[in-house]
Parts: sequence; C-alpha cells; structure tokens
Amino acid sequence: MDNQAASREHQDFNLLGIHHLTAVSARIRENYQFYTKTMGLRLVKRSVNQDDVSAYHLFYSGDKRGIPGNDLTFFDWNVPRERRGTHSITRTYLRVNGAASVQWWAEWLKEKGVEVGEIGVIDGRATLLFDDPEGQRLAIVDDGGQGDPIDPWERSPVPAEHTIRGQGPILISVPELKYTDVVLTTVMNMRQVRSYPHPVDRGDTVYVYEMGDGGAHAELHVAVQPGLPTAQPGAGGVHHVAFRTPDDEYEEWIHRIRSFKLPNSGPVDRFWFRSLYFREPNGILFEIATEGPGFAVDEDVETLGEKVVLAPQLEPHRKEILANLKPID
Repeated sequence: MDNQAASREHQDFNLLGIHHLTAVSARIRENYQFYTKTMGLRLVKRSVNQDDVSAYHLFYSGDKRGIPGNDLTFFDWNVPRERRGTHSITRTYLRVNGAASVQWWAEWLKEKGVEVGEIGVIDGRATLLFDDPEGQRLAIVDDGGQGDPIDPWERSPVPAEHTIRGQGPILISVPELKYTDVVLTTVMNMRQVRSYPHPVDRGDTVYVYEMGDGGAHAELHVAVQPGLPTAQPGAGGVHHVAFRTPDDEYEEWIHRIRSFKLPNSGPVDRFWFRSLYFREPNGILFEIATEGPGFAVDEDVETLGEKVVLAPQLEPHRKEILANLKPID
C-alpha cells in the first residue's frame, strides 16, 4: 500500500492524547521522595525496566488508579546528566484545573525549596516553569478542566483540588519541521492548529499539534530550533513520549505504521498496556500505547505501588531481579 492509500484508509483514525511520558533518573530514591512528597503523586506501579531488569521502572500518577494520560514514569539508570539540545523532548507540562491552582503550586514549590519562575501565559494558558532536582524540565499548566476526570490519591500531601490531572502538552525540539510534520499529520493524523514564540528561546517558534478532541492533554508542541546542538541522553532527560489509543485500534496502528514503512518495534506487550515504538524523523522516540488493561490487573487499587510487581514473563526471575534493586523508601 502506498502512503496516500494508507492515509485515505485511515483518515478518521485518531489518537486520543498523551498516554504517559518516561524520563530518566540517576538518583531514584531522591526521585521517589520528590515526586511523592513534593509533587504529591502516587507511586502506582513499582516495577523494573522490562528490557533492563537491573533498573527500576517507577510509575507516578495524580490519579489513585494511574489512568492513561496521568502517568509520569522513570527509568533508574546510573548515567551522566543529559546534555540539553534539540532532537529531544524538552519539557513536560503537568495539568491542573484553574489559575488558582497554578498560583497554589507556585507557593507550594517555593516552600519546598524548588526554584520556580514567575507565572506567565504560554499559548494562552497560565503556566509555571520549573525543574526537578535532576534538571528535568517541568511546568504546571491550567488545562481549564479538560481531559478525563480523576480520582485523587487520598494520601497525597497536595489538596485534591490542586492535584495534578495528567500530562500535556509535551514539548519537543527539532532542528527542522518538514519531515516531522509529515509523520505527525499524515501518519499519526494530528492537526497543526497554531504557533507561538518559544517561552524561553524567544527567537524560536513552537507549532501546536492536536489529537482527538484537542485540549492540553491531547497536544504535542514542536519547537523548531536549528541553532541548538544535538541533545545527549542522560539523567534529567526524557526517554520517550507515549500516545493513547483505544485497545481495539491497537492492531490498526501496527498496520498503519508498517504501511508507511516506518522502522518500528512491532507489537510489544507490557502487560499493563500494549505498545508500539518508532522514531520520528529527528530521532525522537514515540510510543503508541493502549488504554488497558491497566495497573489494577495484578494489584488491588488500594495497595498499588507498595511492592515490586513484575510482568509475568519476568516472575520466574523475581529473586535475582530483586537482589539487584536498591531500596527507595
């Protein structure tokens, strides 16, 4: 099938928004303390990287169940700090409902010793920029109440009305837009809807791509930055971003990516969701992930994240895997 035929066949075939984002930490114990105690997220799944079982894979969420779109995850790798640049995912926006919540977060983070900027308006939304202790670039953004409703974690130090509602938009940096735009619009059926000046690098332009019904939870922002060096992956950087698909459309996405002859992972079963990985033309790793079956498939919702849980194929090796993990509590 040629690309035009593939596009016509799937013209009504859309991603729903951000599924999760996976970043890298070299100080996983401090990471756990920051994201649970300061950011108020629940550790909803304590597992290992299925491709490198010597490393934790921790999943944090503002929703007590860890619903798709509300999972910020980290690989535990002993690597140098990221060298910032283009060809990379550069900032993760964390959504809250209302400008009053953005203000609350500004005060809370300052109390916790986190250096924050002034609240500003970025792409029409109240936004607060800051970094985590390893330099992970984050932002609190007012999403206007859009996106799925959440069930806040009742033991969070953050009041329920200010709970992080999920990720989005996600900001990436590329030196050239042309071929990335083709993949986003023709292959992934996103829509380029507007642009705005980069909030930090003012001479650069950010282009906004929407998925599904739109909204902060369903946007990828692409900064065109030809003057930057190529990023070097490391701690404080992002490994990949995952986009959300209904379970019953997963096989269609595999067919679609293959029909465009994009190199890809083929189907990957992560047990809690199914995945498909590929790189856009500037080398940034994308994942398409299903909504289900979810994190409660092998744990009770009330005790999510309290013990190390392994995907079934790793369970026979539990003793050896746990012996190589350091405590984080």
